[in-house]
Amino acid sequence: MEWPLLAHVPPEDVRQLLSIARRRTFSRNEVVVHRGDPADSLHLIVSGRFGVRITTPLGDTALIAVRGRGDAFGELALVTPEAKRVATVSALEPGETRSVYQDDFYRLRREHPGVNGVLVHLLAQEVRRLSERLTEAYYVDADTRVRRRLVELARAYEGAEPATVPLTQEALAEMAGTSRATVNRVLREEHKRGAVELARGRTVVRDLDELTRRARL
Repeated sequence: MEWPLLAHVPPEDVRQLLSIARRRTFSRNEVVVHRGDPADSLHLIVSGRFGVRITTPLGDTALIAVRGRGDAFGELALVTPEAKRVATVSALEPGETRSVYQDDFYRLRREHPGVNGVLVHLLAQEVRRLSERLTEAYYVDADTRVRRRLVELARAYEGAEPATVPLTQEALAEMAGTSRATVNRVLREEHKRGAVELARGRTVVRDLDELTRRARL
């Protein structure tokens, strides 16, 4: 399969990395990694979607991201020896990954130094994402953040028309860093405009272009 996030990496380097990757499958709601576990592997997603959750200072659990086909998680496992997982990742639906383990990667990089470029590219992508979220937290209003997360989720769940996002308003609020009341109000506004259709436990995005425009993306 193709990996969009590695589109600018030499194909041979990607092939070398995949040659040591191990196929893993997960059932719905199965935990892939727990926060605090040893960080020993990078996961490249082949199919399915995976939720990334953190523990807040108050002890609550919050969904901060959804990763799908062609994406990755756990990049720091290949950089820092004896690191610990900083988030819990679980399968939101049946899924499959290619797991690259730290020891295997260290052996490969000695023989094929070019694979370091794959890791650098993955880390750069993650830093870019984190920088964008930090900028949003300081300078983008909550309503717009809700729309942006909904646009991202609609793209993550693309493949059907219209795109159906099977997440609760509470989960969307966690991802947008706001309250459920704000999410409910924004979704109702978009429902009146015809951009979304609301259903129990899910949101159907009927006009992604208009929603994207209002999200200022």
